[in-house]
Amino acid sequence: MMNLHEQLCDWENIRLAYQNASRGKRGRGATAAFEMLLADNLLDLQNELTEKTYRPGNYTSFYIHEPKKRLISAAPFRDRVVHHALCNITVPYFERLFIPDSYANQKGKGTHRALDRCTQFARRYPYVLQGDVKQFFPSIDHAILREILRRMLPNESVMWLVDRILASGCGVLREEYEMAYFHGDDLFALQRPRGLPIGNLTSQLWANCYLNPFDQFVKRELGCHAYLRYVDDFLLFSDSKRELMRWREKILKRLEQFRLTLHEESIYPKPAAEGIPFLGFIIFPDHRRLKPRKGYAFRRKIFHLMATGSSTKISASIQGWINHIRYGDTFGLRRSMLDQSGLLAKENENG
Repeated sequence: MMNLHEQLCDWENIRLAYQNASRGKRGRGATAAFEMLLADNLLDLQNELTEKTYRPGNYTSFYIHEPKKRLISAAPFRDRVVHHALCNITVPYFERLFIPDSYANQKGKGTHRALDRCTQFARRYPYVLQGDVKQFFPSIDHAILREILRRMLPNESVMWLVDRILASGCGVLREEYEMAYFHGDDLFALQRPRGLPIGNLTSQLWANCYLNPFDQFVKRELGCHAYLRYVDDFLLFSDSKRELMRWREKILKRLEQFRLTLHEESIYPKPAAEGIPFLGFIIFPDHRRLKPRKGYAFRRKIFHLMATGSSTKISASIQGWINHIRYGDTFGLRRSMLDQSGLLAKENENG
């Protein structure tokens, strides 16, 4: 059986990585330029990976403002092919170690399944403790992440590539990080390499890996049977407020081992019946509502598209949004948006 490095460099893996990286982007910009000499470019990448001479390029960064302001960093297309090649061979090893109720960036999971699971727990348990990590992607510590990845993989033959990708993103989110100090830190703590570029496929996967030991802690050591996580947003349910408060203190202490902090002002037990803000919705035991700011943000987007975009783009955007919010009790809102977009008759025709 090939080791991971051999699997990485296998031609079929390189070809599949290109297909995945180019999906939905063929014939445009950097993808089109890469395709003009496709065989040569893929052979060059295969040789560089085989000889371990591959070096990542520079990122292109820009801000997005919905749902909140975030710096997105896009790697060159050839680097995205490499990211897919690495993920193709490592994802199976990572995912088999994840808990069932980790929902982000995995096939067969996603936001809607996470929402359904949250509803199940809200119906079963009266109290919930919700937490989210401050500056999650900018805070991820490279040394800690590397050790986690090394332990999750069957051998270390691709760790050289992990190191190259990590180093390429070092400092990309420096301005987004507000320094936090932990017990035992000295003046050199400021210089610790940290941060995963938001936009890399590897970053999405490795972020899940980074919190996997925390997931195991909650399930095994705390003994919480009703727990789920989506990226850095997590929920613990219980029959007892007192139990959740005990868990709160242990959670804060454990996350320090990963050099992470929470928004402590909001992580307190509360009745699930009051509504749980999660993934753009407010979850109640018997229904879901869309967060008001999500609706306002989308209306702003549509007004912008109406001024600058085509009717095709407007229709596609509205249909995609409606397909998402239909997982909540939003019939009136969907009908209003369809009326405004002239798509109501079309939806009626489609049932």
